Amino acid sequence: MSGACCVPGGGHDQGRDEAISLGPTRAARPRTTRGMVAVPAGTFAMGDAFDEGYPADGEGPVHEVSLASYLMDATTVTNEAFGRFVKATGYVTAAERYGYSAVFHMAFTQAGTDRQHIVGQPPQTPWWYGVRGATWRAPEGPGSGIGRRSHHPVVHVSYDDALAYCAWAGKRLPTEAEWEYAARGGLRGARFPWGDEIEPDGRPMMNVWRGTFPDRSTRTDGVTTVPAKALEPNGYGLFQMAGNVWEWCSDWFSPTAYTHEPVTDPHGPATGTARVMRGGSYLCHASYCHRYRVGARSSSPPDSTAGNLGFRCVA
Repeated sequence: MSGACCVPGGGHDQGRDEAISLGPTRAARPRTTRGMVAVPAGTFAMGDAFDEGYPADGEGPVHEVSLASYLMDATTVTNEAFGRFVKATGYVTAAERYGYSAVFHMAFTQAGTDRQHIVGQPPQTPWWYGVRGATWRAPEGPGSGIGRRSHHPVVHVSYDDALAYCAWAGKRLPTEAEWEYAARGGLRGARFPWGDEIEPDGRPMMNVWRGTFPDRSTRTDGVTTVPAKALEPNGYGLFQMAGNVWEWCSDWFSPTAYTHEPVTDPHGPATGTARVMRGGSYLCHASYCHRYRVGARSSSPPDSTAGNLGFRCVA
């Protein structure tokens, strides 16, 4: 199975910038824990206990990991929150610097964006368009906006964009282990943040693809994100730990990471070419990319940006 429904992959053609410092005129604000929830210290079984993962993703072996307590944002960082950061710092995102970003074809069509803004279309994943002018402010390209999506997750943010926000907020990105432990919400070995059933008692629990990927959606509200606090939180009070948008983690990705990681507070490999992403997105579907499971992993080059890629912070 391909991971190309996740994000297009490959990053931007211009290559990766070094991690961006806010600099002396972009000082971090005093950290606030408002909107964060406490994740207690504990030990958990990390990895795919159901043998449902893709071999190349390295979701096994299942192994015990112990973590100290920490705080995590109850939601992914929203457009409203990211807008405050940009207003305070003047920050310019990777997608804005490069001049384009990846937009899912149906989202592009729904928005009515002029096709003249398409600058590329990968032949192996034609459902992704490289769209000139697609940014966090204009998720589907020129003419689109976030006026009615202030409480939706910010998207089209690279790994370095996420780091810059974290530095300003006095926080950091979660490690992959922290992310998975928090996503489990206190449940041991479950498939999803709420248990093993995808829709217990018929209740939708996450924003993922409904229909036949990638051309037929049965959703009536369009192919897009939903508000970051939509649907039910998990046992720790965390929203959208499955579906909606992919979330950057701090670890470099390796498919063999679980075979040699420390059992206490692992931080992933020392080097790599792609960073870990977790949680799945509104484009995931069981027939193609069922990476909305809590044990699922994916990755992308740090300079990648797309309309289904966001982040949340820990402290």
